[in-house]
Amino acid sequence: MDEEVIHILVCVFSVLASTVVFVILLKLSQSIYKRKLPPGSMGFPWIGETWEFYKAQRGNRLFEEFIQPRIAKHGKVFKTHLMGSPTVIVNGANANRFVLSNEFKMVISSWPSSSIQLMGKDSIMEKQGERHRCLRGLISTTFGNAGLETLVPKICNSVLLHFDRKWNEKEEISLYRSTKTMTFTIVFECLLGINVKPGMLETFEGVLEGVFALPIQFPGSKFSRARKARSEIERMMVEVVREKRNQMESADGVRLQEGEEGGMLLSRLVAGMIRGEISEEEVVDNVVLLVFAAHDTTSFAIAMTFKMLSQHPNCHALLLQEHLDLMRDKRPGESLTFDDLKKMKYTWQVARESMRLFPPIFGSFRKAVVDIEYEGFTIPRGWKVLWTAYGTHYNAEYFQDPSSFNPSRFDEPVPPYVFLPFGGGPRVCAGYQLAKLTILIFVHFVVTRYDWSLLHPDETITMDPLPFPSHGMPIKISPRI
Repeated sequence: MDEEVIHILVCVFSVLASTVVFVILLKLSQSIYKRKLPPGSMGFPWIGETWEFYKAQRGNRLFEEFIQPRIAKHGKVFKTHLMGSPTVIVNGANANRFVLSNEFKMVISSWPSSSIQLMGKDSIMEKQGERHRCLRGLISTTFGNAGLETLVPKICNSVLLHFDRKWNEKEEISLYRSTKTMTFTIVFECLLGINVKPGMLETFEGVLEGVFALPIQFPGSKFSRARKARSEIERMMVEVVREKRNQMESADGVRLQEGEEGGMLLSRLVAGMIRGEISEEEVVDNVVLLVFAAHDTTSFAIAMTFKMLSQHPNCHALLLQEHLDLMRDKRPGESLTFDDLKKMKYTWQVARESMRLFPPIFGSFRKAVVDIEYEGFTIPRGWKVLWTAYGTHYNAEYFQDPSSFNPSRFDEPVPPYVFLPFGGGPRVCAGYQLAKLTILIFVHFVVTRYDWSLLHPDETITMDPLPFPSHGMPIKISPRI
C-alpha cells in the first residue's frame, strides 16, 4: 500500500478515535454537571485551597479563617480542593450524624498515604466493616467498667510517681511536656504492661512528625525520618508481642486469660492472636495507633483545662472545692476509686468545656464510595468529605455565646453529634474512657497538692500536626499548704 494512503488512513483513524474519546468525555461531563454540586471554589489546579487550609490550621484558626468565611459565602455545605482531592466540607449536627453514621455504607475513612504508612495499614483506622468491628471489640473490652476499675489505681500510682520524679522540689514545670511524658507512660505501663525505656517517647514523636508530610522517601525528609522511627518502633513491638505470646502460651497452653495478666490491653490482643482472630501485624499496628491516639490528644486536653482554669478563677474555686470535699470523705493515704471519679461532675464539665473550645481533633476526612445526595447536592463517588468539630462546637445554634467559657452549659445533656472531641459513629475514639480517667485523676492530684499559675496566660496554640501550646505551657508550682 502506498505510504501516502497509509498516512491518510492513520490520520482518519486518529480523528475518529479522538472524536469518540471527546464524545465519551462530553457525555461524562454532562452527566456530572446534571448533578448539582455544592457551591464553593476549587482554587488552583491540583493545589486547590490546600495552602489556605494548612495556614489556618497551623495557627489553630481553621474555623475562623477557613471554614467560617466559606460558610458565610456558600452555606453549611461547600466544595473545595484539598491535598489533591476534590472535597466537600459539611457543618452542623445533622451533617455530622449523616457522615459518621454512614461509615462503611456511603463513606469510608480516608487518611493521607503518609498517615497510613506510619500508623500501619493493619490498624483499625484502615479496617472496614466486619474486620473493624472485630478489632474494635477486642480493644473496647478493656474499657468496660471492670477494666476501668482496674485501671484507676494503676493510673493514680503512675501520676504520683511522675510527680515524685519530675515535680518535687521544682518551681517551674512545662505542663504540656510533663503531661506528654506522663500520658505516654500511662498508656505503656498501665494499659499495655510495657516498661518505658529512655528514648521511646522521642522515637514515637519522630513518627508523629511525618504523619501529614508528603510521602516522599529521600534522605533527610520528614517522611524519611518518620519511616526510620516507625521501623525502630515496629522492631521493638514485634519483640514485645512475641515475648508476651510465649509467656501466655507457656502457662499450660490454656491460660490465655487476660484476667491473670491484669486485664491489660496487650494481653487481650495477644490472646486474640493466639486464638487466630487477629494477626501479629494487627496487634503491632493497633498498639502503635493507640499510643498516638491516647497520649497526644489527652495531653492537649489537660493543658487546655488548666489554661481555662487559670483564666477563670471562679471556676477553679468551684473545682477545687469539689476535690476537697472528696478528700474529706477519705482516710489519709486512701487511693481514689472508680466511684470517686464519678463524683467529679464539675471537673468533667470544665474538661468538656475546654475540649469544646479547643478540640483535640479538628475533625476527619471520609471518602464517598457511592454518589451521595445530601441537602439537595450531589457529592460524587471518590470525593472526600470533611466533617469538623468546629462546625458545632462554635455554633450559637447549639451553644449559646459559643466563644465564652461556661462549664455549666454541660449541666444539661448535649444533643447527639454536637459535642465531638473524640469523634463519633463506629469510629469514635476507642480510648476516650482512658482519656477521661487520666484527665480527672491528674487534675485531682495537681489541685489538691499544688498551688500553681501559668507563666504565659495568653500563650498561643499552634498545630504541627496536632494542636499544642506554643511554649509548652510553663507553670509555676509550689506545694499546697
